[in-house]
Amino acid sequence: MQTETDCGRKQKLFLALFIALLGATGAPEARAQSSPAQSAQQQPSQSQPAQDQPQGIPDAPSTVQPPSAAPEPPPTAKPEEKKAVERDPWTNQPINRAPSESAPAPGDETSAPPPMPPVKTLPPGSTKKPNPSAEEQLYTLVVHTNFVQVPVTVKYRDGRPVDGLLPSDFTVKENGVKQKLSFFSADPFALSVAIVLDLGMPDDAVQRVNQTFPALVGAFAPYDEVALYTYSSTVSEVKDFAAANQKLAALLDRMRTIRGADNGPAVLSGPLAPNGPIVNGMPVGSPTEPVYTPPKESHVLNDAILKAALDLSKRPRTRRKIILVIGDGREAGSKAGYNDVLRLLLTNEIQVKAVAVENAAIPVYRKIERVHLPHEAIGNLLPKYTSATGGGTPYSELTRSAIEEVYAQAMSEARNQYTLGYTPIKPKTPTTSAKREIEVLVDRPGLKIYAKDGYYAAPAPR
Repeated sequence: MQTETDCGRKQKLFLALFIALLGATGAPEARAQSSPAQSAQQQPSQSQPAQDQPQGIPDAPSTVQPPSAAPEPPPTAKPEEKKAVERDPWTNQPINRAPSESAPAPGDETSAPPPMPPVKTLPPGSTKKPNPSAEEQLYTLVVHTNFVQVPVTVKYRDGRPVDGLLPSDFTVKENGVKQKLSFFSADPFALSVAIVLDLGMPDDAVQRVNQTFPALVGAFAPYDEVALYTYSSTVSEVKDFAAANQKLAALLDRMRTIRGADNGPAVLSGPLAPNGPIVNGMPVGSPTEPVYTPPKESHVLNDAILKAALDLSKRPRTRRKIILVIGDGREAGSKAGYNDVLRLLLTNEIQVKAVAVENAAIPVYRKIERVHLPHEAIGNLLPKYTSATGGGTPYSELTRSAIEEVYAQAMSEARNQYTLGYTPIKPKTPTTSAKREIEVLVDRPGLKIYAKDGYYAAPAPR
């Protein structure tokens, strides 16, 4: 009996263990589908046998359900990966951030900009030279005092310009010594033009020139600058250098009302004589017959060119400087001499171009004017000025349409000249004259070459 009782007790114990094991390892689906009431009813029945089970004794194996898998060990901590050192993008120095200043995640739009590079201060009283911009470096012109620049115009015999010449086609000689070209350009230049109008011509010639002013304004480009001067017995500056725009056109339009000199010879006798009426060859109220002489003529061409040249000398050297004279070229009564004015022109690289009108445009009259009578105006100085400065031959025109055409031609030639440059080679024997003669040759037959005939060397530093 005692043995049977022990066997029954063991069977009850195994049954309780089996039920406890089944409740602990049951399918999750069964537990999820059970209602809270069923869970509450089953909890006491499951927990009661568990009190009879000694603590620390593992569950016995079951023949109905395999034993549960052993729990996985907790994951061990991985060794800390070495983080990349964050560096300043400006100084390439490592950045030590505080715990609250952690680096933002990549792609974060609200990330802060990189820290500002360290500011370096200068000692008191010193200044830092600013770096020139790209535009300033592009338009910086380095000029050496001993560098000679020679604008050259090349034409065929019929007057057409010659294009496409190369540096090897030119030969430049200074005082007979061949020079080595260090600069060559065929690019156009912006112009600074001083227009000099002759108002001492007869009135019909002045009015003919006045009608050509619209064509004169159209000969300039928007980047050119123009000044206006007039002369007769004195020189007047009408307009300072400014862009060739509508203001210049309006100014020239108002000048159409200006009159020239009276036509015809001076009245020396008769009722219109200066001293009043004459009776029986004797002026009224005078016991003797007076002797009348015409007033001394004044035509200050040299002074007008000198005034324009002084103003042009102040313009930037990056521009080509031109004096455009429109007149008959007569000279009388100027304070300045031709040689002094020419020296100023050559020193400041100024060209004189001319539109010869009235008597200066008549071929036969030009030959007669070569004979200079004492106390009379010099016939025509314009060819001397244009030839010495490289401005070419004056344009001799009589009609209004012909004058209008030469304006555009003259400015186009001035803007599109070949530009040669060289550093003078010292001659073996020093020259006695301050002026140095220049000769420009082109290695092609049958061409006309126009360039300045020399320059004045800068004085040696003391």
